[in-house]
Amino acid sequence: MASISSPSPLLYIGLMSGTSMDGVDGVLAAFPGPTGEGRIATLAAVHLPFPQELRAELMALQAPGTNEIHREAVAANALAKVYAECVARLLAEQGMNAGAVRAIGVHGQTIRHRPGLGYTRQTNNPALLAELAGINVIADFRSRDIAAGGQGAPLVPAFHHAVFSDPVQTRVVANIGGIANISILDPEHDSVTGFDTGPGNVLMDTWIMRHRGQHYDENGAWAASGRVIEPLLQALSEEPYLALPPPKSTGRDLFHADWLAARLARFGALEPADVQATLTAYTAITLADAIHSYAPSATAVYVCGGGACNAYLLDQLRNALAQRGQPVGLMTTDALGVAAQHVEALAFAWLAYRFDARASGNLAAVTGALGPRVLGALYPA
Repeated sequence: MASISSPSPLLYIGLMSGTSMDGVDGVLAAFPGPTGEGRIATLAAVHLPFPQELRAELMALQAPGTNEIHREAVAANALAKVYAECVARLLAEQGMNAGAVRAIGVHGQTIRHRPGLGYTRQTNNPALLAELAGINVIADFRSRDIAAGGQGAPLVPAFHHAVFSDPVQTRVVANIGGIANISILDPEHDSVTGFDTGPGNVLMDTWIMRHRGQHYDENGAWAASGRVIEPLLQALSEEPYLALPPPKSTGRDLFHADWLAARLARFGALEPADVQATLTAYTAITLADAIHSYAPSATAVYVCGGGACNAYLLDQLRNALAQRGQPVGLMTTDALGVAAQHVEALAFAWLAYRFDARASGNLAAVTGALGPRVLGALYPA
């Protein structure tokens, strides 16, 4: 991104570990200082894969099990240590010490998201992270929005509006992580809307892990070797969540291995590569349907998250939009100056920056909350 012109930029770290559960993405970013001049600048970025044992436990905690309170606490401690290592690497990359950074904004690892029941749970030990890193930690960003009647997600549209809006062009930012969400940036109506569209990589990752022992389908190559099974695609598309109006959010609480197995049970033996192709098409068409329904005037779609690295998925999305009579420029957020893999981590650095300013971090029109709220809780160093 562009360099900061303010003489006193404020440094924040953002840490994100998403629904794909492949590891933690971290960024060290400079934000405009007291003068308010300049733009956000990404100074360093690091990705740390989760140790296999931690990833397996975080995955297991997605479903009810025995001794969950103890297991979650132990996993939270291990997660905080990975976060601390990511922070140390970011600082080392820039030759900085901890005292230069105002705060760490950390998302935690979602293990339950049940806004309809009034809660969301991102496992984490921010107190331990503050102790290990020697930096203020701001965490638990979603709970306040849910307390105010919102979905607690997605939170990234407010950030997308701050950094990706255009005064003339209606843009859609499509974040394809484990779950996919869109932000619709509409200058004509001076509005921002957004919601979770459905699965992003979560079903594709689940399927390739089962059949090939791989965490993800690199560049969509396995899916591209198969063919889309139209009856299966139709069965997947009958999921009631897709027809719900926003505000709405979802996660692994809905889209998981058992959900997929129940739909596959209607069919006989299927070629695994064909199922992968169909799951990829499913992510593409649910995104395309959401964009066509809620952003018909959009002329550009910018993709971020892990899905931005999947060329086959992007081709499927481009084709699905064209089939709906909405040919758009489809590219990654790199074209706007922010690497696709850094957007979410940068968003949580931005939320920490907003917390320090006691400024709202949510958009009530997106989450359904009663109004703007300052998001997060502070754990001082």
